[in-house]
Amino acid sequence: QVQLVESGGGLVQAGDSLRLSCAASGGTFITYVMGWFRQAPGKEREFVAAITWSGDSTYNTDSVKGRFTISRDNARNTVYLQMNSLRPEDTAVYYCAAGWVLTTTDQAIYWGQGTQVTVSS
Repeated sequence: QVQLVESGGGLVQAGDSLRLSCAASGGTFITYVMGWFRQAPGKEREFVAAITWSGDSTYNTDSVKGRFTISRDNARNTVYLQMNSLRPEDTAVYYCAAGWVLTTTDQAIYWGQGTQVTVSS
């Protein structure tokens, strides 16, 4: 059983940056693909980014390419999401997830509790 705890969310202005962290415990972190999803009010949860266990490959949804960067530190059992040039449409609850493959919500095996990111215009 893997526990995921996100941190780093907050209220920022458009154009600002935030870095989200997700600390994993209770399992073999290094074997999982790790990723981030987000859910805006009234919308379905959507894929944002994922990173393979080695960190050699990353995947981002089109709307965040060039602005968000996912990374991981296997020694610290932590995955990060660096978010730059934030836009109001990035406002959502951001969830950390772990799985063998991560591009859709039903592929996630473990979820964190979520952290709120609010971007004001």
